[in-house]
Amino acid sequence: MGISTSREMFAAYDPAYDPLVSDGPGRNRDYAPTWWAASAGAPPDDDGPVTQDMDADVVIIGSGFTGLATALFLAREHGIKAVVLEANRVAWGCTSRNGGQGQNASGRLYRSQWIERWGLDVAKKLDAEIRWGFQTFTDLVAQVDCDAQPGGHLFIAHREKKMEFLRNETEVMRKHFGYDARMLGAQEVRRDWCDDHDAVGAQYESEGISVHPLKLAYGYLKMAREAGARVHPASPVIGWETKNGVHHLKTPGGTVRARAVGIATGAYTAPGLHRSLTNRYFPVLSNSMVTRPLTDDELKATNFKTRIAITDTRTLRFYYRLLPGNRLQIGSRSAITGADAHRESHYRLLTDGLARKFPALKGIQIDHSWWGWVDVSHDMMPRVMQPDAKQQIFYALGYGGNGVSFSAHAGRRMAQRIAGLSDPTFDLLPIYRDALPFPAQGEWAAPFRRMGQSFLYKWYWLKDEVL
Repeated sequence: MGISTSREMFAAYDPAYDPLVSDGPGRNRDYAPTWWAASAGAPPDDDGPVTQDMDADVVIIGSGFTGLATALFLAREHGIKAVVLEANRVAWGCTSRNGGQGQNASGRLYRSQWIERWGLDVAKKLDAEIRWGFQTFTDLVAQVDCDAQPGGHLFIAHREKKMEFLRNETEVMRKHFGYDARMLGAQEVRRDWCDDHDAVGAQYESEGISVHPLKLAYGYLKMAREAGARVHPASPVIGWETKNGVHHLKTPGGTVRARAVGIATGAYTAPGLHRSLTNRYFPVLSNSMVTRPLTDDELKATNFKTRIAITDTRTLRFYYRLLPGNRLQIGSRSAITGADAHRESHYRLLTDGLARKFPALKGIQIDHSWWGWVDVSHDMMPRVMQPDAKQQIFYALGYGGNGVSFSAHAGRRMAQRIAGLSDPTFDLLPIYRDALPFPAQGEWAAPFRRMGQSFLYKWYWLKDEVL
């Protein structure tokens, strides 16, 4: 029997939460004030908080896209009924705060960088894996009413000097990987897609599906529970001991004992959750906002003829799209720390960017504004790993902002690893073979990363807008 929790029981949302300094993500906190939370409707039933000690074959920590997909595939494909532990509400972290852009990608590296880093042969095998991953995502989206907007992805060159970069990436995608990506001129972009005043051209790729992320997560939740998984919100892991190969995960309501644990907490991983993740990823803030519905005159002035995912070529990129109901969603980078996330300057970065791209929308009413943490690995690629072959502990994270789609496949692959299946790909592809790396300067440099991040943001702005 499912359990519905009344809203009055939720702890307050903490806008200053910072995974590097906060004492864990909290317990039973409400969602961030996102458009997704406001428009997703009533959530499906869950299994309520843990209230007593229990045994489980597998525990998944985290109930975002990755955790729920792992539980779903464990049940559907391996007959394993996992227990999912969530500190707050289901899909409380990045899953309910992202932009909903599902792309045929994984991590932040382009395919030309795959070739440069690992050679063409490995790059082609990685591309085949990512394509399969996008199909995994596509198949799940087809099973959920999540306002899916298929049609691809538009990569806007915001300055003339970026056109050569896009031409090169387009050629690499066509020549080496067989994609139908193509270049568009500025006039074509503004006439046939949208009148983005930043655009001097663009790359179009046909692979891409945008979604309402929380509706999709609710779909994952419902399907996972129907397949036999149990999902317990308000149950943070506050202690972890391993005794004779059995993991004892302490929650406020009881200890859950399991033979295997999958970690799917992304940028919201509690400090000290497990040593295999200490200093292995870097949480970065992203801001997002959604406008009121555009009027017919505003739609005409902005010439929006597409609802596909759009990003631009800034290092600190903007991502945006027209939502069902004609609201416009836009996001970009945010503060360095959670304590600074509320500052007006970060809000203005988005409103000014929106006005620059679409002058007719200058001063438009913003109905929802929020921020959330993104899990960035130190080499810009995700990992689905068993870091120690002697321990039944697994993790999947490090998407760097490209987790909406690939998280589905990461969940499928982590389920396979938990179930004990072998696959030659696990030994071949770096995203499955190699553990999340430490900072390039070594583990000692981890406490100083935010100092470097502040400097890099200033440098990136100069490169993006001036140099």
